[in-house]
Amino acid sequence: MAEATAVSEPSGASDPFERYRQVMFGISYRMLGTVVDAEDVVQETWLRWQRVDRDAVADPRGYLVRAVTRTAIDQMRRSRARREEYVGPWLPEPLLVSSDVAMEASLLGESLSMAVLVMMETLSPLERAVFVLHEVFGFSFPEVAEAVDRTETAVRQLGSRARRHVRLRNRRFEPDRRQAREITERFLAACLDGDVEALMAVLAPDVTMWADGNGHAETPRVPLHGATAIAEYFASTAGRYPAGLVVHMHKQYDGAPAAVLTTPADVFAVVTADVDMADGLPRITAVGAVRNPEKLGRVPAGAGGALSG
Repeated sequence: MAEATAVSEPSGASDPFERYRQVMFGISYRMLGTVVDAEDVVQETWLRWQRVDRDAVADPRGYLVRAVTRTAIDQMRRSRARREEYVGPWLPEPLLVSSDVAMEASLLGESLSMAVLVMMETLSPLERAVFVLHEVFGFSFPEVAEAVDRTETAVRQLGSRARRHVRLRNRRFEPDRRQAREITERFLAACLDGDVEALMAVLAPDVTMWADGNGHAETPRVPLHGATAIAEYFASTAGRYPAGLVVHMHKQYDGAPAAVLTTPADVFAVVTADVDMADGLPRITAVGAVRNPEKLGRVPAGAGGALSG
């Protein structure tokens, strides 16, 4: 992953809270992974901002980043018990640019791969806060130390430990958005058809798939590793999809493609894929499929480009 660039200061709003609202949402969403929790944290920060003596706040940006980070840490600690009861892999709630919570990529920070998002779930609340602020948003270690109320030395240790757990790797070569969308479309078509040969042509040998259903849907309850295992899984599910299933291609907040699978009644799933280049050819290195209906309520059912009916 390229080194994160510190988030620039937005302009246009006179109230500092409104000026940095999207940055605060980006931090809390990266910390918590759900829109509702992120919005709750921003709202709680707003209430605190209403009570503070503005004349005593020399650095509104620093104050708000500290407030939203610490509130998100508290919320993450409270939500840990729910996560322990979750059935199968846990993935962040899909956030698409056509939704009512769409954010500019620059305000959500550095784009993260599916594998990194999953591995971030292993971090403690403090480790995750340090990782999000420094690695994703590019805040300096002194700024992060102030935000989490720790010494700079402690923050550097937390950041080092978080990086070891997450195992960031440099992408060999990132394909352009057109290539990423094309290979995602090919992957989805092969999944629906159960075409093993076509799946093996688009999947990297070491690909991993996580399916988030929380027991509400028939999905693998452990990650599937390797192109063969994933191809065999989709071969076994071919012909078992609901009638009238349509695939709509959308964009995520960072511009990467996302597929929204819908039935006439509701949203069936959201599928995203990490695409990397190997030997000059794009290959899918990670797949995330969200089937938990609790995470699909905000996803737009229509629009985008329909692939199949």
